[in-house]
Amino acid sequence: MPLTPTPARPAQKISAENFRFLCDAIYKDSGIVIDESKHYLVEARLNPLVRTEGLDGLDSLCNLIRAVSGAKLRGRVVEAMTTNETLFFRDVKPFDSLREVVFPELFVRKKLERRIRVWCAACSSGQEPYSIGMLWRELALPGWDLQILATDLSDDILAKARAGSFLQLEVNRGLPAKYLVKYFERDGSNWVIKPEIKQLIRWEKFNLLDSMSRLGPFDLVFCRNVLIYFDQQTKARILAGIRGRMNRGAYLFLGASETTLNLDETLRRTVVGPSVAYQNPE
Repeated sequence: MPLTPTPARPAQKISAENFRFLCDAIYKDSGIVIDESKHYLVEARLNPLVRTEGLDGLDSLCNLIRAVSGAKLRGRVVEAMTTNETLFFRDVKPFDSLREVVFPELFVRKKLERRIRVWCAACSSGQEPYSIGMLWRELALPGWDLQILATDLSDDILAKARAGSFLQLEVNRGLPAKYLVKYFERDGSNWVIKPEIKQLIRWEKFNLLDSMSRLGPFDLVFCRNVLIYFDQQTKARILAGIRGRMNRGAYLFLGASETTLNLDETLRRTVVGPSVAYQNPE
């Protein structure tokens, strides 16, 4: 007689008390604000972790996090809530700005040093820094050095980024065919970025709430689609930290819906070719 398969455990909801506990923990550890309307998001992001841990629900997850041994698990909760999908050459206009304005300008400004330093904050699975690296290879002058620091809060996502291995679906999203042929190698069903691009990038775990004093200084910063998750005070704090690590004349690119308005009075909004950036005054 064939066995009847065990039905999958239904997704578990969370009590109001534990929802507030998780929101407070996530805010304390990452600065990300989750309001009362985001129950669905918390449940969708954390139920896979509940299943991985063999727990019977989100309330049990909260009880385990409260335990003395819950620090590592709490970190995994934060990672699950802060990992966001990305794609190659996302919102392509900033990359057009690099090609048409920013890199040519830096080639003049940095002609003695011949080194350009870039920071990709919250780099996720690596498509953004790899996109910058490929663009650089297309434009770079002989004898110039590009150093990209790519940071994220998640160990797991950094491991994926560092491997540089992408599914066919991932390379189909935003990556020009000529770059796929030129800068990737086939590995089974995946595509792996070539060493000439990988060597431009240093990967590092970093929390944007931490002191940035050991970073930089940078000529270019990408911190896109990150500030939207923070409250005003945290946004201002992060922007001040970034500005403090930018060289004079350096550019900061934010997401299309993000701004420094009422958050930082020093960074100057500047039209840069087809896009907008925020420039540290000379």
